[in-house]
Amino acid sequence: METTGCVVVGGGPAGMMLGLLLARAGVQVTVLEKHADFFRDFRGDTVHASTIRLIDELGLGEEFRRLPQSRLSSVVFPVPDGPPVTIGNFDSLPPPYNYIAMMPQWNFLNFLAGAAAQEPSFSLRMGHAATALVRNGGRVTGIRYRTADGAGGELLADLVVATDGRHSTLRRAAGLPPKEYPVPFDAWWFRLPRHASEQGAVAGIVPAFGRGQALVALNRTDYYQMGYLAPKGTDTRIRAEGVEGFRRRIAALRPDLADRVDAIASLEDLHWLDVRLDRLRQWHINGLLCIGDAAHAMSPAGGVGINLAIQDAVAAADCLAPALLRGRVPRAELARVQRRRQLPTVVVQAVQRVMHRVIFGPIMTGTRAGAPAVLLFLARHIPAAGRVLPHFVAFGPRPEHAPAFARRAEARPRPHP
Repeated sequence: METTGCVVVGGGPAGMMLGLLLARAGVQVTVLEKHADFFRDFRGDTVHASTIRLIDELGLGEEFRRLPQSRLSSVVFPVPDGPPVTIGNFDSLPPPYNYIAMMPQWNFLNFLAGAAAQEPSFSLRMGHAATALVRNGGRVTGIRYRTADGAGGELLADLVVATDGRHSTLRRAAGLPPKEYPVPFDAWWFRLPRHASEQGAVAGIVPAFGRGQALVALNRTDYYQMGYLAPKGTDTRIRAEGVEGFRRRIAALRPDLADRVDAIASLEDLHWLDVRLDRLRQWHINGLLCIGDAAHAMSPAGGVGINLAIQDAVAAADCLAPALLRGRVPRAELARVQRRRQLPTVVVQAVQRVMHRVIFGPIMTGTRAGAPAVLLFLARHIPAAGRVLPHFVAFGPRPEHAPAFARRAEARPRPHP
């Protein structure tokens, strides 16, 4: 029978960070990822300032900064009757943590996997999908899995941690129902070409608003990563319009990009995100802990979901490593992780719910086509307001620091050029 100290199910940012930290504590940890590689488009590509600081604390900052990335330094809203308004300026934060790094998530995950592979107690199994929980005497004692070629097996562990996302197989198997909150929109992600001559900072965010729809463009080096937002439940209608109908929607919102909407060759080029906002009342049962999106699915509003998940992983490693080294994790320790991370989760989701109600709701219902006047007023006339949002997005409430056992040689972070 296969055994490990901790099995982490899901190789996203939370799972890979948790695996790295626990391995640095000397815990025998195995991460299972159901896909054969990390290469998937339109996952969250932001590495927040609190995560960059964490990477420096782990002694990995220099290697991280060598990865291909661009710097997001501000968020700007267009205004029909005047110049664009800067809603949040990350340059106002103290350097060197005064930006959000934008990079393909597969690069970030490969970076974490490479760092974790240096630890003798770490194991990563790609192409392994967890299918069920193994229980013994009222306690979760491991998982059943299926490999890419259809073979099955069991892996027993002192603790199972579910980091398998908003559609978590393990939280469903554990009977942990989430409390769901209304969300007014879904998102469709796709790419459009970006010409070298076009202006605008790489990594800049350019939103466009219409009645009943919105469009976000993230400037990349040679393409735009586009996010089209429409009222929840309209996916079937949008697809019934066909690719020509979708192209017309994009061209109406961004006439300056109408010359390249033919790059959307078919509806297969669209990645639909069923946006959810939910939270488990209880993140654990005996032998199992849920963190990240498995514990609290986040809206893309504000782009803070990855940051929150990584902070969960740091707190979980800090709390649980001693118990895992002893070979048994009392349920009280799992409850301690939830207590430590529940307040930040509640705060972030409360802010997202306000954004849904004040910004996105009126746009999706067609009662407004743009940012609320009060938000623009605060950005224009109240300097303190322009500093609050960047700090909240870049660090979040209660940012975590690397546990002492996970730190390596003291990093010397340098300001980003």
